[in-house]
This record gives sequence, structure tokens and C-alpha cells, in this order.
Amino acid sequence: MSSATTSTTSAAPRRAMLTDPGYQAFVILRTGFTVAPILFGLDKFANLLVDWPTYLAPWIDDIAPGSAQAAMYAVGAIEIVAGIAVALAPRFGGWLVAGWLAGIIVNLLTVPGHYDVALRDFGLLLGAVALARLAQRYHAKRQR
Repeated sequence: MSSATTSTTSAAPRRAMLTDPGYQAFVILRTGFTVAPILFGLDKFANLLVDWPTYLAPWIDDIAPGSAQAAMYAVGAIEIVAGIAVALAPRFGGWLVAGWLAGIIVNLLTVPGHYDVALRDFGLLLGAVALARLAQRYHAKRQR
């Protein structure tokens, strides 16, 4: 009988957390910032969604070794790692993605015609910061 009571008692806080809108927002952001960087990172190797090298600022292409496509391979690998970091450690991964998006924004602001994408990425950066902050909150709750 005590095991039934124990499992019911431990399930109650878990159920309460799942109904918390803040926790739901955390799960949505964590899922999105895990899946999107991994998928976009993989696409850097295939260029199915877009011709990614056209988004690389010429000044970055000049200082990066190799071709613009080779730089996109490195970008893709970093994005995949960032997505995995969000999945495994969102308190760190959220800040990693936010920093990465800041770098992408700087790149895009120096490529004429991509200002709309830079603005979109700024919105994503804000979402990544919100993820990191929510991860901090819910990590602390789990520790108690």
C-alpha cells in the first residue's frame, strides 16, 4: 500500500507542473529550440530550404577559410551542437542559441536585403533568452 501512496504523492507535483502555463511555455521553447537548430543545421549540408551561402556576409567569407559553402558546413555543425545543448542542458543551451543568433544578426545586418531575416532572428533571440530564464526557474524548482 505504501508504494501506491508514494507514487500518487510523487505524481501530484509532476501533474501540477504540467498544468503550469510557465512550464508549458518552457517545454514549447525547449522543443522548438532543440528541433529548429538541428534541422536548420542539417540543411546547411543539403541546401534544400535555401541556398545558405548567400546569407553569408562577404566580409565573413573573406576571413573564413575555404568557400562560403565550407563556412556553412561549420555553421551547420555549430547549430546541431546548439540544438543538442538545448535538449540536454537548456539553462546553458538557451544562452548558447541566443549568442549564436546575435552573431547571425550581425552577419545579416551587413548583407543588404536580409534585414527582414535579421529582425526575425532578433525575435528568436528573445525567445532563446526566455528559454534560458525559464530553464533556470524550473531547474531550481526541481532541485527543491
